Amino acid sequence: MGLDQFEKGIRNAVRVCMNVKIDDRVLVISDQKTLEVGQALANEAQAVGARSKLLILEDYGPRPMTEVPGELINSLTDFTPTVTFFAADGQEGEVKMRMGLSVRIKEVFAKMDQPRPRHGHMIGITPALIRQGMTADYQQIYQLTHQVLDLVKNAEIIKVTSSRGSDITVEFNPAYNWIPCHGLYHRAGDWGNLPEGEVFTCPKNLNGTLIVDVLGDYFSPKYGVLDHPLTIEVKDSLVTDVHCQDQSLADEFLAYLNSAKNGRRAGEFAIGTNVAVEELSGNLLQDEKIPGIHVAFGNPYGNKTGADWKSDVHVDVVPIGCTIQVDGRKLMENGNFILP
Repeated sequence: MGLDQFEKGIRNAVRVCMNVKIDDRVLVISDQKTLEVGQALANEAQAVGARSKLLILEDYGPRPMTEVPGELINSLTDFTPTVTFFAADGQEGEVKMRMGLSVRIKEVFAKMDQPRPRHGHMIGITPALIRQGMTADYQQIYQLTHQVLDLVKNAEIIKVTSSRGSDITVEFNPAYNWIPCHGLYHRAGDWGNLPEGEVFTCPKNLNGTLIVDVLGDYFSPKYGVLDHPLTIEVKDSLVTDVHCQDQSLADEFLAYLNSAKNGRRAGEFAIGTNVAVEELSGNLLQDEKIPGIHVAFGNPYGNKTGADWKSDVHVDVVPIGCTIQVDGRKLMENGNFILP
């Protein structure tokens, strides 16, 4: 009997994306809501022959967590993993903890003079996403992601319009890096989201209107695909207005951006490359990989992009039906790539 889609997605995550082998030590950080996926990842690592360990966030303190629990770091240090997964639900205010965890892991392994583990970040993962975006052909996604990277890495201006009315112009700083997120993380220290498939950078400047159907951070599990699209006006990379038929959602979104320094500043511009994702699920982890674009306000992931500013929030927004022009050349029309 062949693998069902859930088993195929878990196997893809462990054996293909993270390339787990018999001599690996695999640490899975999960939580009560996501335990089915976390346990399956740990079990699959054992099936390969690797050692695995499953940690449950709730065992280390109440949620939401705004700081990395010291006992969690102690558990990680004792196990000294070569591969880590973070497969847990995203709760309001925990972005700072998750970003801090990445920093602490780097510090711990540097102190031990050990290579950093390769990491699969699966924030908000669900069994449905395992059956969808995680069953993709990741060799194909790897190739497409690098093809798109080659076409945008020297871009000066990208214009994006959408069938829903989005219309933005984005300028780029040649000193900032474009990061390919291709899904094959096989070297020590490699880090990526799963399901995967995008190319991103920090924009130099962004202007225009975004009409979006999915929001990131805690908005994703709370609202899913929005009942009414959210309209975001941006000038000189700063959110100037947010409105929606559900104005309480618009107010909540803007209040969250205002809760942190630089929260209203455009920190990410990305192009999704997971062609296995054909429609929105309401889960940001997968929806930001749909062929098209997404923008995030807040943290620009400066350790990767080279941006020299920070924020304690990072909220992605996803429009659909995008048409993309890179320095006047059409890269995508209505969500379909146009490639040489």
